[in-house]
Amino acid sequence: MTAKIKKIESKKILHLIPKVLMLLKFSFLTVIIFPIVWVIFYTFISPPYSLYMLIKKWDNKQEIQVEKIPFKQISKWSKLAVIASEDGKFYSHMGFDFEAIKKAQEHNKKSKRKRGASTISQQTAKNLFLYPSRSFIRKGLETYFTILIEIFWTKDKILEHYLNSIELGPGIYGVQAAAKKYFQKNAKDLTLSEASLMASVLPNPIKFRINRPSSYVLKRQSKISQILRGIKNPSESNQMSLEPIQQMTSDPLEEINEEVKNDDDLNEKISTQSFNNNQELENNFQEINFQENN
Repeated sequence: MTAKIKKIESKKILHLIPKVLMLLKFSFLTVIIFPIVWVIFYTFISPPYSLYMLIKKWDNKQEIQVEKIPFKQISKWSKLAVIASEDGKFYSHMGFDFEAIKKAQEHNKKSKRKRGASTISQQTAKNLFLYPSRSFIRKGLETYFTILIEIFWTKDKILEHYLNSIELGPGIYGVQAAAKKYFQKNAKDLTLSEASLMASVLPNPIKFRINRPSSYVLKRQSKISQILRGIKNPSESNQMSLEPIQQMTSDPLEEINEEVKNDDDLNEKISTQSFNNNQELENNFQEINFQENN
């Protein structure tokens, strides 16, 4: 009797093996292969909406304003402003700024105000392919998608998708939609000051408003503008003078207050950090080649 039961159980196990293998195969295709195909597809196609936009639209019950445009139709100052504000080493890292991550970890051990270290590449992965969440699963997927876009896309393509998908107000996505709404012009015509104002709300584009800037936003705009004025006008030459440029670091969205109470608070929230040397600056910013004639 015992032998018969064992035989039945063995048959059940053998019967389950093909199903388990099919499940593993499906999981592999879903988790590994599908994201690769998805990223490659977006190399050639700019989706009208991202998953992130649609989920936020559903959650907030609001209309979406977005207009995707090619990289060359985006103001040079917009490109530089978001790099100065969000990710000073964008053109030199491979998706992750490990130095910034280490500093954020050290800061977070000592301070109640948590600091993030997400790069433009990580933010692009989140904005295009993922959903609003703070789970470990979502963070793991963000890491995987970040690696993929760094492999399959150029840095200009990453920056193009980023500038076309960032939220710049309630239901306003991308620099073109924001430029039309707030400045009644196209994104390619944005000035240094306007581009700096847009970048200044990126810590929290829902709380901070381009059309109603708080004192914190205005101070942040001033700091970004100061950084950009250190660059020779990109329209004059592809070779930019980068010696005065400094990286601007931002605290994470949820930790930033709308108004800065005092200068010490301001210095903690809006900080600049010099790069190690001028060569690193040059490697970082000269990758933005404004070649309208090519």
